[in-house]
Amino acid sequence: MPTLADIVTELETRYDPRWAESWDAVGLVCGDPSAEVRRILFAVDPVAAVADEALGWGADLIVTHHPLYLRGTTSVAATTFKGRLIHTLIKNDIALFTAHTNADVADPGVSDALARAVGLTGPLVPLMPAADDPGRGLGRIGSLPAPVPLAEFARQAARGLPATAGGLRVAGDPGRPVQRIAVSGGSGDSLLGVARAAGVDVFLTADLRHHPASEFMEADGPALIDAAHWATEWPWLADAAHHLASASAARGITVETRVSETVTDAWKTTAKCEDFT
Repeated sequence: MPTLADIVTELETRYDPRWAESWDAVGLVCGDPSAEVRRILFAVDPVAAVADEALGWGADLIVTHHPLYLRGTTSVAATTFKGRLIHTLIKNDIALFTAHTNADVADPGVSDALARAVGLTGPLVPLMPAADDPGRGLGRIGSLPAPVPLAEFARQAARGLPATAGGLRVAGDPGRPVQRIAVSGGSGDSLLGVARAAGVDVFLTADLRHHPASEFMEADGPALIDAAHWATEWPWLADAAHHLASASAARGITVETRVSETVTDAWKTTAKCEDFT
């Protein structure tokens, strides 16, 4: 039976904590390194619904993409939802591990999984390569097998990503043919200029703000597709779970992995003006 320390070593070999941004908080959040681990749940967000799912399944470890305490804390009292989550995990012997920006820039990482989910084929290259390794970096650029109208690619992307209340927002001529695509899991408007310089036909990411997106389109940038933050990062979970299970099996270690299907996107529904007329 592997220990938590064994699993952490395997995860950090794939997602080196040295690759994380200086402001990030990655690695083991809670858990006894000597504890045995049989079942591992992968999820995007460390929230109560995910902890409940882990408890019901009998998980020994939750691996999340987003940190629980990104800015640090001086208390884990059960007077906040984060404190209550820590209490729940510790009382039930469930460890918590985070791979965030170190998973974003890994090869393969979050954006590789996103690229494949929306139908990009062939080789993928970083949109913004890491200074020390051009194979790693933020975002990915890939291609469709053949050009298609922007509207058709948007529908394909929507089918490939988990459903959310907001769906996908598209900026650009729906009939415009597109083939070379850039993607970036999570918030990507800091990469708008990089996407324009890369000469892609479409940039698909999340959390695009009005002013940067409007100015980008006025300057004849590529078409934009804005998806839910959670949805752009969810495809990575299956890749990470598969890698961990395979790497562990190669060492003679058997672990059971599961990808959470709990939708932790903050937005639960939409309303149009005509709904209130």
